[in-house]
Amino acid sequence: MSFIATKGRIAAIDIARGIALVAMAIYHFTWDLEFFGWVLPGTSRQIGWLLFARAIASSFLILVGISLVLAHSEGIRWNGFWKRLAMVAAAAAAISLVTWFAVPDSFIFFGILHAIALFSLIAVFTVRLPWWINGVLALAVLMLSEALRSEALGAPWLYWLGLAPVNPASNDYVPLFPWFSATLLGVAIGQFAKIRGWFERIKGRFNGNRADRSLGFIGRHSLAFYLIHQPVLIGLIWLFTQVIGPPDQSVAFTTNCERTCVSNNDAAFCERFCSCMLDEMKSEQIFTPFLEGKIDLETDEKGSDVLRYCSAR
Repeated sequence: MSFIATKGRIAAIDIARGIALVAMAIYHFTWDLEFFGWVLPGTSRQIGWLLFARAIASSFLILVGISLVLAHSEGIRWNGFWKRLAMVAAAAAAISLVTWFAVPDSFIFFGILHAIALFSLIAVFTVRLPWWINGVLALAVLMLSEALRSEALGAPWLYWLGLAPVNPASNDYVPLFPWFSATLLGVAIGQFAKIRGWFERIKGRFNGNRADRSLGFIGRHSLAFYLIHQPVLIGLIWLFTQVIGPPDQSVAFTTNCERTCVSNNDAAFCERFCSCMLDEMKSEQIFTPFLEGKIDLETDEKGSDVLRYCSAR
């Protein structure tokens, strides 16, 4: 996911990319725990985790812009650029294919890798512009992101723009608007840093130290880390679940039940109703089949009896 040539790399940039990758793995680990039922449903969608995820994506895209400046500000090295772009695009296509089969209702059709490929292809032509123009363009893309939303731009083949009235369902969605602003900001930062001589000052620092050997190593192999970390995390959680057994879903069930119930009832009723539902479903041995999606409470005989009983209570 880097567009810097190997020769003359700046360790600080690699370390920064490595930090972003580790942060991404932490967020994905939380998402995986939620998927397997080890943490409450909706945990990864809480405001703190959402801000964390957006900060991670922004840092990746800013670093892409900085990398483009370091690699191509003196002249675009097309051979290296096309090679790296092809690798990222191929990885993005693989992610789409795998998630299409794994989670078809929310597969990744334009995630962070798709964004890096497209944004790099566009931003490589802005690295020769003055830094302040890239800064203005970044602000413009950000500010126009909501203003340009329209039903006319809501067709599925235009989802990559990010201008549909409602964002489509996807486990990773990083469209042109507003996210391209982060890459343009990275280009502006890189250009300004180059003018001020900041890259020359940090060149050689951190080389070979502990951070460079760990985080820097991850940053230098960012695409491989991105592709490998999720299968590894999912495999470890799956193995843990097989050894320990599935997590108790009681708390998750009552939490979701009460969250849905309070939209039409008072909190005290919902607490009693959901507690009753949990106890009676377990008593009738339909709790696990319900969680597995094998029964519908409204059509299943035992399920409908439990619903009537707990509603009456």
